[in-house]
Amino acid sequence: MRDVRSEPSAGPALRRRALQLEYLTISWNVAEAMIAIAAGIAAASIALVGFGLDSLVEVFAASVVVWELRGVSEERERRALRLIAISFFVLAAYVSVEAVRDLFLQSEARESLTGIVLAAVSLAIMPLLAWGKLKVGRRLGSATLIADSKETLLCSYLSAILLAGLVVNAAFGWWWADPVAALGIAYLAVREGIEAWQGHGEE
Repeated sequence: MRDVRSEPSAGPALRRRALQLEYLTISWNVAEAMIAIAAGIAAASIALVGFGLDSLVEVFAASVVVWELRGVSEERERRALRLIAISFFVLAAYVSVEAVRDLFLQSEARESLTGIVLAAVSLAIMPLLAWGKLKVGRRLGSATLIADSKETLLCSYLSAILLAGLVVNAAFGWWWADPVAALGIAYLAVREGIEAWQGHGEE
């Protein structure tokens, strides 16, 4: 992801706004990760645990954007993006193995009201954050911020998958809904990892 400043005259106010959006992303994802992992362990839900781990990787990814906005060298950014990609791949592998194991053993996850509320709130917040980043990124001419807005939007898809899995499990007792939702999270994690590895940052 390379920062392409098409509007050199864009004032520091826009850059501060971009940093505020990234700091908000980091803060939310830290809280989201702690709640999701705790709730996932309590409910034996691999989908919730995977969602929480993904949030931690998103914290790392948002930190890379902060470094870029503060003028970190492109070479250092490239190395950081590779680390983010590897983190996504490890996450996808872990969640996939656990999900397949749960499917094979027919392990039943318990209901998690906390997880349902968390996924619903995340589904409401993430599109707004993505829209804000896209708007500011275009005004700054920042390909990095624009790319991060797409990643944030992808997080809303993760929230939707998680919410669907938790609700179906709670409403109908379909034990397989949780590991299937986890596999959906793993798939999107692989997509995010590939984009980070390739350094996609063009609009």
